[in-house]
Amino acid sequence: MNPISNNVRAQVLIDALPYIQKYNNKIVVVKYGGNAMTNKELKDAVMTDIVLLSLVGVKVVLVHGGGPEISDMLKKLNIESRFVNGLRYTDEATVDVVKMVLSGKVNKELVQLLAQHHGNAVGLCGIDGQMLMAERMESPDGEDLGYVGNVVKVNTKPITDALTNGNIPVIATVATDEQGNTYNVNADTAAARIAAELGAENLILMTDITGLLRDKDNPKTLIPFVNVSEVPFMKRQGIISGGMIPKIDCCVEAVRRGVKKTVIIDGRVPHSILIEILSNEGIGTQFT
Repeated sequence: MNPISNNVRAQVLIDALPYIQKYNNKIVVVKYGGNAMTNKELKDAVMTDIVLLSLVGVKVVLVHGGGPEISDMLKKLNIESRFVNGLRYTDEATVDVVKMVLSGKVNKELVQLLAQHHGNAVGLCGIDGQMLMAERMESPDGEDLGYVGNVVKVNTKPITDALTNGNIPVIATVATDEQGNTYNVNADTAAARIAAELGAENLILMTDITGLLRDKDNPKTLIPFVNVSEVPFMKRQGIISGGMIPKIDCCVEAVRRGVKKTVIIDGRVPHSILIEILSNEGIGTQFT
């Protein structure tokens, strides 16, 4: 492969300049998950993207879950993983494992990885400074979910303090309530609420799919733009169904709460975050 010429390098930077200016000093919330979180090459690409954006003046907030790691640890401890309507049933033993794995293992590994890519990162979880206050979530069919939480309040101060000090906040999505109970919170939901409370310019949800497809079996039917008013109609048509419903509901809620735009992008594409932010075409499906 021939190295790119200096002229091409210069042109790439010139083309990116309007987008760097647009996002300078603006907040972008990235929900990190899926294959990009487990594949080493993709993981390195994500960390590089985040550090680069941070260095050119974009205030990146990284929100993460860690479902596979939680399942692995539960298996090692002989605790059964059980799911109710796609949500992990979380009893007292499980919530302790969730807190330990997300805050103690996954979070610190991401902070370490950003440091290896010469980024300044600080690890936080929703319990720190009562950042994420939650109440117990009720399943639509009334089945008990245990300590699965709905975010009811966000204290943004720990996040803004980190950003002001030039750090990239890396947030594990565990939450608390006034009684000191710990809750497992869906990372998409948490990222949407955090983005809204921060008045973010953009919320990016990384997934293992191309985006919203008109025909779920045909990647060429990607829908690049969706107005949130179209979503109910798309649900009735069956275009939005199954596991896409909660993700898209998060996008809609974030936009309605004041986030300029939200995007579902394919985390399997290396540097998909940079493609989304520093180009006119973007990537995935954008909700406005």
